[in-house]
Amino acid sequence: MNPFKDFNIADWFSFYRVLAFPVLVAVLVWGTRDVFTWLLLISYSTDAIDGQLARRLNLCSARGAQLDSIGDQLTLAVGLVGLWVFEADFVYHYLWPIGLALFLYMLQMVIAFFKYGKATAFHTYMAKTSALLQGIFVLWALFFGPETWLFWLVIVMGVLETAEEITLIFLYDNWVKDVKSYFWALSDPRRKNRPEHSI
Repeated sequence: MNPFKDFNIADWFSFYRVLAFPVLVAVLVWGTRDVFTWLLLISYSTDAIDGQLARRLNLCSARGAQLDSIGDQLTLAVGLVGLWVFEADFVYHYLWPIGLALFLYMLQMVIAFFKYGKATAFHTYMAKTSALLQGIFVLWALFFGPETWLFWLVIVMGVLETAEEITLIFLYDNWVKDVKSYFWALSDPRRKNRPEHSI
């Protein structure tokens, strides 16, 4: 059985980021900073494309949301490793805020896996903003060098977004996708023991 036969065009853009992950890791090991940075830019660009396609062409699905989240997580991870490899002095200098943000992110992932058996795909406004800022910071740092003010903006937004994500996990008994914000969730009929509305 072909697991890809039902993929739509938005799914393929999301899946590209999954496929690009080992390539980016290989470039980190054997390639150059420039090659890695341009390939990372392409991966970040597909993140903007797949969501737009899914919404415009009415291709939104639980599978697509999950693929998008996995691709985002892998791209973020390899981008941070690339930053560590190519801007080690900056990373070591700010190790404690980076460690705090990563700890909270991993905590959120653990809670989600214990509760749902998989990663969340809330795709909140704050999560989208945080991911955009992270991408801008990592790419700017790799192309031109790190900007401290942008780094702190990324850290603060990342911590706030993770706190919101953890709160949403406790609000929803069943895995759902596309929750705009904490306040939006308060009136969402899928919240709390309503499996008939869950996706």
